Amino acid sequence: MTIVGLLYPGHSAEDDYPRIEVMLDSDIRLAVVHTDIGEDAHRVDALLEMGSADRLAARVEELRLQGAESAVWACTSGSFVYGWEGAHDQIRSLARAAGLPASSTSFAFAHAVRELGVRRVAVAATYPQDVTDLFTDFLKASGAEVVGNRASGIVTAEEVGAWEREQVLRLARAGDHPDAEAVLMPDTALHTAAYLDELEEALGKPVLTANQVTVWEGLRLADRKAWGDGLGALFARPERLERGD
Repeated sequence: MTIVGLLYPGHSAEDDYPRIEVMLDSDIRLAVVHTDIGEDAHRVDALLEMGSADRLAARVEELRLQGAESAVWACTSGSFVYGWEGAHDQIRSLARAAGLPASSTSFAFAHAVRELGVRRVAVAATYPQDVTDLFTDFLKASGAEVVGNRASGIVTAEEVGAWEREQVLRLARAGDHPDAEAVLMPDTALHTAAYLDELEEALGKPVLTANQVTVWEGLRLADRKAWGDGLGALFARPERLERGD
C-alpha cells in the first residue's frame, strides 16, 4: 500500500480525495490532515499566514502516524503567494518538519504541465484578480507560457466549496483560450474530481485541477505510478494515450 499525506486547509472540497482514492482503484490511500486555516480569505496577507511554516509543521506528526510516504501542502494560493523562491523555502521547511519528501499544489501544477508535455496554458481561477496574477507569475517562473488568465473574484474558500457542476464547467469554458494546450483550475476548495472527463470533453484539451494534481504529486514523490478512469489526461492509462482517447 502507498499512503500519500495531504495537509489540507480547513474544510471545503476535501471530499474530492476519497472520491479520487476510489477512482484510482488500487492500494493507494490518501491521508488527509486538516490544518488551521486562520482567516478564510483569498487575500495576500491571509494566505501568507495560512501557509506559514508553523501552521504546517503543527500537523505533520499526524501524517507520520498515518504512515505517509510523502507530504503535500494541498493548497495552491497558500503556496504560490510566496513566489517561486519562497514556495521552494516553504516545501523545504515542510520536508524537514515531516521527515518526508514534500511539495505543494503549486509545484504540482508546474510538474503536471511538464508531465503532459504542454507549454501554453490558460488559467481559470476562482480567486480575485491580484491573487490570480500571482499564480500566473508562478507558472511563468516554472517555464510555462500563460496565454489566458481568468479571475472570478471569489474571496472565501467556503463560497468556492459550494460551487456545483454547472459553475465549474462555466468557469472552465470562460478561462479557456484558443492558444492554450491545457487549462488549469487552481483552487483546492473547488470540487472537480467528479467532472474531470466532462471538463476535458467540453474543452477538447487536458484540464488540470488542484485536487487532481495534488494527488498526482504525492504519488510522484512516493515514486508510485497510478492510473484511473475518469481522472483526466494526467491519470490516463498509457494505452488510452497511445490511442489518442
